[in-house]
Amino acid sequence: MHRFSLRQLEYFVACVDHGSTADAASALNVSQPTISIAVTKLEDQLGVQLLRRHHSQGVTATASSENILHSARALLAHATDLQNQIMTKGDTISGELKLGSFSTLASSILPRLVNAFSSNHPEIQLKIKEGTQLELLDGLNSGQLEMALLYDLDLPSSIKKTKLTELTPHAVLPPGHALSFQADVDIKDLADEPFILLDVPPSREYFLGLFKSVGLQPNIVHSSPSLELVRGLVGYGLGFSLLVTRPISDMTYDGQNLTIKPLRNKFTKSSIVLAHHKDLRPTQLMTSFSKSAQSIM
Repeated sequence: MHRFSLRQLEYFVACVDHGSTADAASALNVSQPTISIAVTKLEDQLGVQLLRRHHSQGVTATASSENILHSARALLAHATDLQNQIMTKGDTISGELKLGSFSTLASSILPRLVNAFSSNHPEIQLKIKEGTQLELLDGLNSGQLEMALLYDLDLPSSIKKTKLTELTPHAVLPPGHALSFQADVDIKDLADEPFILLDVPPSREYFLGLFKSVGLQPNIVHSSPSLELVRGLVGYGLGFSLLVTRPISDMTYDGQNLTIKPLRNKFTKSSIVLAHHKDLRPTQLMTSFSKSAQSIM
């Protein structure tokens, strides 16, 4: 049986994350030779090369190291979890949770989750990353993220998810639009109207799919990955949009009013989930955050 230490794994992961032994050593407050010797010994023990050394240009992960990187991160996370359980009493938990959030959820939903959890566990450090679904899935797959707040759209089978809530798509109209005086809006009445698309996957595919489901194709005049830019363009009467995320105020950043109307069509709701990689056994910290999120959504 190969014998290696958690310290060796920690040094190896740090080299991958920082891209050089020097930066890894600085981050961990140890000498560069200590890092280099430990990783070289780990490679000898495992019988594989884990890092490619580039003269004066740092290090990169080999194919062999990418295969074990996720497991190494998971092992380190659980070692930290065990240490925290030993050092703390009762229900007290401590440590750092690496949490990601889909961009449109980061401003509308994540703050209340963070506030609720931090109020009960002020000793926890939440390391938050906002990004696209692809970026967040990469983070979960590599182990750089432990959990992520996502829409349950096109998620791979490698991702386990806990449903938090469902949201219904709605039409966003400029004030005075002819359809804004109706109680609700039929998407068929919007097909010829200038459409401002939230152009970020998987939202883009979801909204285009709503039109496709009724045999129509929208008249796209503007598109943007920014939720607030889309709302801003609608506010100036440049078109309408379909959205799922609804900020607390129906006013744009620069003070334009919006009219929000439910869609008359019975479309599938969008589920918001808290996701983690199926190969990562949830730590005590992850479980606590998940329970907190479920309790307030």
